[in-house]
Order: sequence, then structure tokens, then C-alpha cells
Amino acid sequence: MKREFYFGWAFVCLLALSAPTLVAQYEFTPVVDIKVTPVKNQSRTGTCWCFATNSFFEAELIRMNKGAYDLSEMFIVRNTYMERLNDNYLRRGNGNLGPGSVSNVYVNTYKKYGIVPQEVYNGLVNGATEHNHGELQRLVEAVAKVAVDLKKRSPEYEKVIQTLFDIYLGTVPEKFVFKGKEFTPQTFAASLGLQMEDYVEITSFTHIPLHAKGVLEIPDNWQFGASYNVTLDELITIMDNALNKGFTVAWDGDVSERGFSHINGIAINPQMGAMESFEGTDRARFENLSSDQLLAEMYKFFFEKPFPEVKVTPEIRQAGYESFVTTDDHLMHLTGIVKDQNGTKYYKTKNSWGTERNKFDGYLNMSESYVSAKTIAIMVHKDAIPTEIRKKLGL
Repeated sequence: MKREFYFGWAFVCLLALSAPTLVAQYEFTPVVDIKVTPVKNQSRTGTCWCFATNSFFEAELIRMNKGAYDLSEMFIVRNTYMERLNDNYLRRGNGNLGPGSVSNVYVNTYKKYGIVPQEVYNGLVNGATEHNHGELQRLVEAVAKVAVDLKKRSPEYEKVIQTLFDIYLGTVPEKFVFKGKEFTPQTFAASLGLQMEDYVEITSFTHIPLHAKGVLEIPDNWQFGASYNVTLDELITIMDNALNKGFTVAWDGDVSERGFSHINGIAINPQMGAMESFEGTDRARFENLSSDQLLAEMYKFFFEKPFPEVKVTPEIRQAGYESFVTTDDHLMHLTGIVKDQNGTKYYKTKNSWGTERNKFDGYLNMSESYVSAKTIAIMVHKDAIPTEIRKKLGL
């Protein structure tokens, strides 16, 4: 979680989801709109990384004319926990047992364990209709500590771990029938034709050598996956090229900023001095407002109409990362491009918070300025990268 905020906006960020819904004066015109699978709801879990990356690969199957598939997030989540527990034990209890990860962890889990359809394994038991991993997470941590304290993983320990996930997520079938054919998770994955070696992660930070691979120092990158480092202009070019050519983008970034408002379906990066501009409208009229009323006025000021945004530079990106202001809060799925009435570019973004938490069917539009400043990394098919940049990366 982020612990520092610019300009004292912490309460705005933390209340973003409960902020008032506005009748926005933004007028968006679609530029690119790629067909993807429906929005899902991660509910009370920290598994956005899996929902976003899963959606990305479902979109890849559509792009490859394989058809629309509904793949199981919880199959990946469960098997990732198996890897976490092993890693934590070998690190003497210092591994990352939390629910968060990044796209490369999804890829590694897919390659090792395969995948199954959602209808085969949905991770819901006892009539539940939404995911809630609060109790499961605490038990995982407790059981893991026992093995570390004893310096031993007994056969009973292994049985307890498997039973724990069977209870909370359901039993994974060794074989299953899908559309009249019998599969295992590995043979089903093979039947989809996704070549995981074709997918790469891209980032843009000045502390990593340019056009080389480096490991981002974020807690959720617990398998130490490496990303190709490009310039900021190249990062935006890759995203634009991908979307314009029918490829979607898995996006990892920061959503706890002052300009991120899922409920209003928009993320912007207001210029410095935005607070001063807001207060300058008529400071006296805010003196007797309650916190909720003030919050409503602030959201009205910033989200009713296009607002001047920061011109992001590599130095701004780096400063945000190194001051721990830009953090890997959330993963989402970029599925298109839109422009507002001023010609400003935004990325149409599929979230995994269901369809009822805003009036935009679970989507939002993130401005180019916001994406430039707050992207941690992206995952794309290597064919989505422009030829000249691919050559620099040796791809």
C-alpha cells in the first residue's frame, strides 16, 4: 500500500471508490476498441494480477481466431500459492505469501501447471457467488509459519496445504471433459496454442540500462521476472502500436493517485497547483462544508471537465518510483484508445471490480499523462512491438 501522497490528497485517493458519481462533461470518441471477454469481479481478493493477465490472454485467443474462452483465474491463483509456499519455506519465512503478483508470475504458473476453463474450476464453494480470500490468506500464513518454525515440511504438512485449498477453492480435477473432449490442465493449455515465450514485459525507468532487461524491485515481483527497459516515448509507442494493430496490453501500475476515479470512469494526472486552482475558485465557500461535501466539490472540480495535465518526463517517472509514490497497486487490461473533445488521448481500460461499481460497465479511461507517469510495467506480444524497437531489444 502507498504511504505517501502528493499535496495532502491521501483522503481523496482512499475515498476514490466512494466518491460521488458525476455527470461528466468529458466527451469521448472511440479510436480503437478491441473485442475482449466480459468484465469479471475479483471481489475480496488481492488477485487483480491474475484477472488482468487472464483477460489479456483471453483477448489473445480472440485475436488468434481461437474463439472466446472463459479461463479459470482461481486455477492459476491456487497453483501460484503452491509456488509461494515453497519459495517462502526455502527463504526461511521471508518470502512473499501475500495475494499479489505480476503478469510474469501468471505466465510461469501457466507454463508449469497449464490452465482449465472457468466452468471446470471457478474457485467458489458452498454456494458462494463472490470470491473472499480473507480467511484463506490468514490460514496460509499460519500453516506456512509452522513448517518454517519446525524447519521441516512433513507429508502431513503437504496434505494440510492441499486440503486447505480444496476446502476454500474446491478440488482441482486431474482430468475433465470440455466441449466433448477429455483434457488435463496441461493438454488443455496446449490445445489453446498460446506460446508463452512470445510474451514480454516492458518497463521504463532510468536506473535500469536502456534496451536491456532488468528486475523491478517491487514486492509482487517475487519470482524476479525481468522486464525490457525502454524510453518513455518508446513505452507509449509500444502501447499505441499494439492497440492500433489489434493487440491488447496487460497493464501494471499505480491507482491510488489523486486523479484516479473508478466510480467516475476516468484517471487523470492534474498539473501541479491543481489544489491551489481548486481552492482559488472560492476558498470561503468551503469553510463550513463537511468532509463528504468537500470531497464532492473536489471531484466535481476535477472530473466534470477536461483538466490541464502534467507533461510527464522520465525524471518525473523516476522520482515517483524512487520516492515510493508510484507503486504497483493494481493490474488492469488496456483494450482500446479514445480521445476527449480536446483531442487528448486516453486508454480504454478493463478493470476487475465488476460492472456495478461505476456506470461504465466496469471500464475506465486513463489519460496518456496518467499512464505515462503511473505505469510500472506492461505485458505485450512481441509482435505488437514496432520493428525498430524490437531490434534494439534483440527480439
